[in-house]
Amino acid sequence: MKLSHHFTAFGLILSPLASAITVAEITGNKYLSPLSRSAFTNLIGLVTAKGPNGIWIRSTQPDDDERTSESIYVFSRTVGANLVAGDIVMLDGNVTEFRSSSAYLFLTEITDPRNVQVVSKGNPVNPVVLGARTSGIIGDNDVNPPTEQYSGLDNGDVFGVPNNVSRISQVNPQLEPTMYGMDFFESLSGELVAIQGVTALGRPANRFGDQWVYGNWTATGKNTRDGLTVTDRDSNPETIIVGSPLDGTRNPNTTKLGDSLTDIIGIVQYNFGFYSILPLTAPSVISSQSPGLPPPSGIKSKGRCNHLSIATYNIENFTPGNDRIPLVADHIATYLGAPSVVFLQEVQDNSGATNDGTVDANLTLSDLTHALEERTGTPYLFVDVDPVNNADGGEPGGNIRNAYLYNPNEVRLYKPNPGRSIDANAVLAGPSLRFNPGRIDAPPVFASSRKPLVAQWETLDGKGNFFTVNVHWTSKGGSSSLQGDPRPPVNGGIEQRNAQANVTGSFIAQILAQDRNAAVIAAGDFNEFTFVEPLERFVQISGLQDLDVVSDLPEVERYTYTFGSSQQQLDHMYVSPSVAKYVGKKDFEHVHVNTWAAEEDVASDHDPTVASLNVCKG
Repeated sequence: MKLSHHFTAFGLILSPLASAITVAEITGNKYLSPLSRSAFTNLIGLVTAKGPNGIWIRSTQPDDDERTSESIYVFSRTVGANLVAGDIVMLDGNVTEFRSSSAYLFLTEITDPRNVQVVSKGNPVNPVVLGARTSGIIGDNDVNPPTEQYSGLDNGDVFGVPNNVSRISQVNPQLEPTMYGMDFFESLSGELVAIQGVTALGRPANRFGDQWVYGNWTATGKNTRDGLTVTDRDSNPETIIVGSPLDGTRNPNTTKLGDSLTDIIGIVQYNFGFYSILPLTAPSVISSQSPGLPPPSGIKSKGRCNHLSIATYNIENFTPGNDRIPLVADHIATYLGAPSVVFLQEVQDNSGATNDGTVDANLTLSDLTHALEERTGTPYLFVDVDPVNNADGGEPGGNIRNAYLYNPNEVRLYKPNPGRSIDANAVLAGPSLRFNPGRIDAPPVFASSRKPLVAQWETLDGKGNFFTVNVHWTSKGGSSSLQGDPRPPVNGGIEQRNAQANVTGSFIAQILAQDRNAAVIAAGDFNEFTFVEPLERFVQISGLQDLDVVSDLPEVERYTYTFGSSQQQLDHMYVSPSVAKYVGKKDFEHVHVNTWAAEEDVASDHDPTVASLNVCKG
């Protein structure tokens, strides 16, 4: 992330001069300075670091109040020209609050510094070590980030509903740095800190090489790859993003989940919606996890109704002829063990993102089935229903849709009767489907979103019959930062996902109302967590059971995606009670072929999931 000045000012009308104040009196014990819009004189501070647009100074008179930051940013492109770290300076200036977006927090800083005098030079500059005691540098306190809650304004749940009911900039709460992660980092705003025992939480977050990390302090949600998994009421506020180094060096661009990095010394600063550390110089990778990728899943289909393998995989804007075809095919053939049925999401049409009116995806899917046949010897078939052009969201012109791949030596559609893009599926007597396959639609619930693709299948021996519901609900686009101003943060699309949960769940409930022993499998990219309202509602309405719970998979291993500071689960598989009762601990697995991978080995931004299921009748 490039360090730049902000644009929205809250500090243009100045109050009378405040003389001989301290840094802590400027920063105060809340998010907004009690001296905002004030001018001051004779502030004394130790220069701890220099950046391209200013300097950071630390109080020489710490107040031992853990709520008040003892450091502050002095914004000026010229103030640091003749200064170096270790100088103690005295200056006059203005107290200003800046931010670049109304969704972000304000940054308290000093602007228009003047009458800058060097009091002394060559003073020691020691960082505050996070995860340890401050040892008198800024008082004498433990400096350990909280591990579960972000803000007291979240009412205990960062994903609580309703969200965006208050704003930090309006409430301006008093900081509680031992309770809330945002308060903790705000209490260190502008401070020079050290992070020891640095662990990377995934690949770089952007082209600048910004990197989410945690250090040698208590962390919750730790998975076996040393990442941190989002769980109920714990979204990992103890993490921080490494921004652009102040000396112009570049952060490594090859980091992977669980990599160990060299210790980092840098400045805590709120930038672009997140608390970051701006390192004095770039860290480097010390070591990586081994093996580089997980072993192939041990789940294999036996081709019988009591032992079919079912997988789901969002293959991320998959187009014909793309260079990821071999990787995706290898994942399905090798790492998923060539499943009986694969639920696919984000399959684009034959012209990819070219917005030319094409909606057919037969070339896209044929490329994948041919690659699979080369690897497995099995002539996989596919089935999908074309969307209305540009009506289902995703990349414009791409016409992403859900589709199925299946092994014709093991299963087949039961009395196939494909629906069209404009045909809404329904449950008929039997139970059976009006269209097989066909899409669930209930305008405007699925407007600009993928319609669930429902199919009914049978095993070739006729002993198994089951329904599948392939889901890709509306995205979280429009969400605000977990460290942003709205509290709880905006969870983009949640109202539409709630409605989609109602419709999808009700469709499934109709099947089970006719036959409580029906085998039903709903899987795909739900774009939500199990502990948030849409999926809680879906489970309640549909009567299905979460295979993560049924198989007793540890909560911290339930992830299929990396976003920001955390591993998280957007992809799920739910089954009816008649199927769930046969599922054991080794019958379900998320295969981390993408979340663990180096950039050059990534086939998708999602991991696939595979299960061994019994769909026998009666």
